[in-house]
Amino acid sequence: MSAVPLILVNGIESQSVPATDRGLAYGDGVFRTLLLRDGAPQQWERQYRKLAQDCAVLNLAVPGEALLATELQRLGERAPRLVAKIIVTRGASPRGYRYDPGRPPNRILLASPVPEPETHAVAGVRTRRCKLHLSHQPAFAGIKHLNRLENVLARSEWEDEQISEGILCDVAGWVIGGTMTNLFAVREGELVTPDLGKCGVAGVTRERVLEAARQHGVKCHVVRLAWSELMAADELFLVNSVAGAWPVRQVDERTWPVGPVTRTAQAWLET
Repeated sequence: MSAVPLILVNGIESQSVPATDRGLAYGDGVFRTLLLRDGAPQQWERQYRKLAQDCAVLNLAVPGEALLATELQRLGERAPRLVAKIIVTRGASPRGYRYDPGRPPNRILLASPVPEPETHAVAGVRTRRCKLHLSHQPAFAGIKHLNRLENVLARSEWEDEQISEGILCDVAGWVIGGTMTNLFAVREGELVTPDLGKCGVAGVTRERVLEAARQHGVKCHVVRLAWSELMAADELFLVNSVAGAWPVRQVDERTWPVGPVTRTAQAWLET
């Protein structure tokens, strides 16, 4: 890891950003996390499209695609397989919530080792229900904005290293997903994933599973999902751009075998 630059700030290797950066002060920005393999950002077209969409929601200028791809390649040259994080903030500004739309954004790229054991995808993971409930904010629903305090507090609820993820509900009690993952349930061979119209992050890998299901003729429903319906599912799995798909073998005391639809979804993500 010592050979990997920890941070590129606006293309320059650095360990710092201005203390007046609005991402630091207000969470005023967005981010994306993706895999780098041999210097190549995986699912880059999708990742950049999502980044641009999220920036647009915040009226934030998105850095150029070619510029970001070049900087990601610089990071990827240091190791064959890395996790990259792209952060775009509104940049530095004087104190106060009002911002100057003419100020250029700051772009911050970080590289780190791939943390999750590959065995998770094979054997499945143990999870728990989080006590924290996600608040509703439809204006930001689906985007990866920098205010992730709810996720931070949810993740602080457990120290057991055998638990790999926590499952979050919203303030109305509907299942939303994991602290760092999107969730799919399987009912009678059909896929179900939570509606993220009021909160949660709509990830690239969730999008890929939804598209693959349509292409392969597997019914997939985006629904408001009750906890009782989650517990009654035949299979569960979690997805994100770093982990791929993790079978869920346990939520609290409820257990599942790794099922065939989950394995099929994993195969879709390998193509």
